[in-house]
Amino acid sequence: MKTHFVISTSLFATLVALTMMSTSQPAAQEASASTAAQSLDFEFFKTRIEPIFLKKRPGHSRCYACHVAGEGRMGARSAFRLQRLSAGNTFWTEEQSRLNFQSASLLVVPGDPTSSRLLMHPIEREAGGDPFHGGGRQFASQNDPDWQILAEWVRGKKGGGSPEK
Repeated sequence: MKTHFVISTSLFATLVALTMMSTSQPAAQEASASTAAQSLDFEFFKTRIEPIFLKKRPGHSRCYACHVAGEGRMGARSAFRLQRLSAGNTFWTEEQSRLNFQSASLLVVPGDPTSSRLLMHPIEREAGGDPFHGGGRQFASQNDPDWQILAEWVRGKKGGGSPEK
């Protein structure tokens, strides 16, 4: 009987702790995203980063093809979602770009490209990439020019080209 009470009490305490952690996590993620978005430059993102998501790389699908919100191959399962291009448009509207910026910012550690999932997920494993990326390895190494542009943004480069001070 005592053992049953101790186990029940332990399970209840664990359940309470897990519930508290799961309910506080979205708030922490929102605060983290807000901080990241504040230190990352939107203009640099819009002019230099978004074109990379639309670029067709040899042997790969465009990032957009799999990461378009709700409709790409990854659909709602992907942590990275790009806005669907409006009919007849080849680029996003200002509002869509801001939503793309928010989505990408969640996957970035400002100042640290190699800790940023947005950069490390699609890079070859041998170059430090994640074990799996359904869209293949978009970047063979950190020397890829497009990967370098992503890294500049994460390091705080501004739309005008100067790094954040």
